[in-house]
Amino acid sequence: MINIVEVKSRKQRKLFATFPIELYKNCPYYTPSFIEDEMYLDSPKKNLSKGSSEFRAFLAYKNNKLVGRIAGIINHESNKRHNELCIRFSRIDFIDDKEVSKALIDTIINWGKEKGLNTIHGPWGFDDTDREGMLTYGYNEYSTYGTNYSYPYYINHLEELGFIKESEWHEFRFFMHDVDPRYFLAGEMVKKHNKYHDVCANGSMRQIIKRYGESFFDCYNKAYAELDNFIPLVGKAKKHTLKQFATIINPNFTSIVVDNKTDQVVAFVIVLPYIGDVIRKAKGRTLRAALPLLHTIKHPKKLELTLVGVHPDYRNSGAFALIFNRFYQNCEKYHIEDLIADPILVTNINMMNVWSHMKKEVRCKRQTFKKSIN
Repeated sequence: MINIVEVKSRKQRKLFATFPIELYKNCPYYTPSFIEDEMYLDSPKKNLSKGSSEFRAFLAYKNNKLVGRIAGIINHESNKRHNELCIRFSRIDFIDDKEVSKALIDTIINWGKEKGLNTIHGPWGFDDTDREGMLTYGYNEYSTYGTNYSYPYYINHLEELGFIKESEWHEFRFFMHDVDPRYFLAGEMVKKHNKYHDVCANGSMRQIIKRYGESFFDCYNKAYAELDNFIPLVGKAKKHTLKQFATIINPNFTSIVVDNKTDQVVAFVIVLPYIGDVIRKAKGRTLRAALPLLHTIKHPKKLELTLVGVHPDYRNSGAFALIFNRFYQNCEKYHIEDLIADPILVTNINMMNVWSHMKKEVRCKRQTFKKSIN
């Protein structure tokens, strides 16, 4: 018999945060979240992405042994925006036991029914900066700071529970040594006409955030507006995103392009040093990761392309070409060994086209699942 326990105490929060570290202890590809972040997902002060969302977390026990976890999220803003009655499942991990996975999912379904909802879907996080999607291809690739790893059996469990495919993402590995030279010419032409400039080329991140923070989020919200289940970043969610990225951004690999006439952000690329190796060695413990993390940020060998966006009004303006030239030159200068992209929705045709000039391979695929609960 499976016993489901709702997470309430600090001890239970820690068990919820550390269970996947134990589950994947023999998997070299798994990258944990920071334990402290996962312990306080329900805290509006520590998790600024929570907003008005309702959140509950659960642990599954079999024969008094912890065998699984799951969280449920009701994002009222998303439901209103998309005219849906959905409950999200998130942070789902379990042993290869179909009684366990069914009990976990049924717990979220029952909560959804109590709230008058008609659909369960996931894995989705609180917003688009949170982890989303379940791995369906690329089980022999290391996971990143911003993505989930999962065992292949997860998919079979969900399909047997009646879930169907919803959204799909691809993650790419780019081969920087094999780039169409015409793209460099495009970047030089854009620079020559002096319509745009990259504020990251000369300014400090603190100054850039202070001056262009609001404009950056305006560009972000418009660039991503048409994507599946997108929720604009507003209010505290903006601060949460800055908190997530500001401490690990290396400005050599990040670009924010501004229109010289309007002084508004029109394109951006947020590229983070790959810190998965550090977090994996530290087993998700923040203090243990601190010093190696600082070294990795300053001297990265791998990069994680996290956010890319172009304002809809500037998609054919050449603004992105300006970003690419500087980014490529710095990758060469600092001898970057691996460049990978965080998940890109397959329906995001504009972003797929942005990278069409580069040689690349699909390293991972992931998707969300949905099911009616009427």
